[in-house]
Amino acid sequence: MIVLSGLALLAGVYFIRTGNREAHMRAMTLASALATVFLVLYLTRLGLGYEKKYIGPNRAAYFALLISHVILAAANLPLALGALWHARNGLKAAGNLGNIDAPAARAHFNRHRAWVRWTVPVWLYVAATGWIIYALLHNYGEVIKA
Repeated sequence: MIVLSGLALLAGVYFIRTGNREAHMRAMTLASALATVFLVLYLTRLGLGYEKKYIGPNRAAYFALLISHVILAAANLPLALGALWHARNGLKAAGNLGNIDAPAARAHFNRHRAWVRWTVPVWLYVAATGWIIYALLHNYGEVIKA
């Protein structure tokens, strides 16, 4: 789910850079929905007690990757919500995507753009490192018995 979310995010970036606002909005809605489904499933799995510990080589490198992933994953949620909030308010002020240059909407979209300058790289890092951590735990993980 999170890899698909990252791919939808990249598609959204492509669409906005090529001026296709409608496709951008659809791709970003899909990216957000996939990330939300992933988060719910992941937290459910943790809540049910399924956990693995890393028993492979170079534990320091693994834990450095894991710590950066966890910190940025926690930061990504408010970043993404802030970006979505400003986009929603901008669209609401504009009335439709063809009118986003209206003065009432412009301030919201400028703030949206400022938020996504941080959100996109963090989101992509979290998606990529999450996949790496998953692969490492698949190969070098041991299920913790509760």
